[in-house]
Amino acid sequence: MDKAKEFLEKNICDEAAVVVGVSGGPDSMCLLNLVCELKFSKKWQVIVAHVNHNLRKESKKEQEFVKNYCLKNNLIYETIDLDFQNKFNEHKGHQLRYAYFQNVLTKYQTKYLLLAHHGDDLIESILMRITRGSTLEGYLGFKKQNCYENMVILRPLIFYSKKDILKYNKENKISYKIDKSNNSNKHTRNRYRKYLLPFLQKEEKNINLKYLKFSEELEEAQAFIDNYVDNLKVINNNVLDLEKLKKESVFIKRKALEKLIKNIQKNDWLEIDNAKMEKLIEMLDGKNKQIDLNNDYIALKEYNNLTIKKKHGQNSFEYDLNSDIITDNWEIIYTKEDNDSNYCIRLNSKEINLPLKVRSRKNGDKMTIKNFNGHQKIKDIFINNKVNPSKRDSYPIVVDSKDNILWVPGLKKSKFAKKKQEIYDIILKYKVR
Repeated sequence: MDKAKEFLEKNICDEAAVVVGVSGGPDSMCLLNLVCELKFSKKWQVIVAHVNHNLRKESKKEQEFVKNYCLKNNLIYETIDLDFQNKFNEHKGHQLRYAYFQNVLTKYQTKYLLLAHHGDDLIESILMRITRGSTLEGYLGFKKQNCYENMVILRPLIFYSKKDILKYNKENKISYKIDKSNNSNKHTRNRYRKYLLPFLQKEEKNINLKYLKFSEELEEAQAFIDNYVDNLKVINNNVLDLEKLKKESVFIKRKALEKLIKNIQKNDWLEIDNAKMEKLIEMLDGKNKQIDLNNDYIALKEYNNLTIKKKHGQNSFEYDLNSDIITDNWEIIYTKEDNDSNYCIRLNSKEINLPLKVRSRKNGDKMTIKNFNGHQKIKDIFINNKVNPSKRDSYPIVVDSKDNILWVPGLKKSKFAKKKQEIYDIILKYKVR
């Protein structure tokens, strides 16, 4: 296990706190043993993090096994019990595990998370993704190291096969628990493990290292492509600039879309299958203005931009305008400095109903325009001024207490707006932040 130890020593600072994900199985117990062999020379604080999914009757015994091991070896022990109410969801389980790991990392003020994925796991992951279809990044399986803002995931056992791990455990008398569900053909990964992996290992003794090299080649290719897309500067605030992208190949357009989606998935889950991706590609150059995606998302083509956003819950708002309002995107303030642009409005408090409010638009909104005979729909004002559809629901509208629309800041003023020579006692100013 020299490569694993070298990998750990190279990537973890001395005197660091190290969180090890331990299920109690042969892989994670092997990893924990390796860490313990290094902890004194490296002066590491070792924290064992165990997740009990409560999906099998043996789960509690495995939890107790890991706990007792930690007590015997003077290791810090952390655990969590998950409850899926007999309806296990793989994606939800993944989310809950990593949220728990992040909490443990935060508690011990560290960023190092060690997981026991090994070379056979990598082969299985790559084969499964090739079979079902994925992206270039997906086809590489998983990496030796993932670096995020608050987490560094290290997988030291990626250099070794399951056979290597079992041999190490036997030689070092490392005890562990066996998950019998790993023998069931019910799970896709188990079928790959039982039927495909033995064939590959018979063809090539070091097949795990060959797949590791393949994965690393794809990782380098993905890094090159990401850098190319970044240099195009086609993504800004999760919006894709179609004008800058139109001269690029379909391949690069696809990678830019994947990067846009990946940015969104930092905060939400938005899997895009091949069929949806093809529709997105067609949308870039076609006439389609909107398509439905997964998880209540839509893709909108607005002028020369493509935006992916939630269909519902678009943050409707209403504020009392008793004093200045400053948000992340705009501000409306009381001022003594004015001008005749649509970014300022003068009002006479005796002609309107106080207090003033700032709200998001509503269906059917209309406003009597200054120097215009009759009403105009707010929707038409947005269209005429080329306000992107994705921004219309969050655009501020100033109304009085009876919901009369007084001003669409920066765009149009109502009949209540006053000229400089008229009587007024309120001046409001709008600024985009």
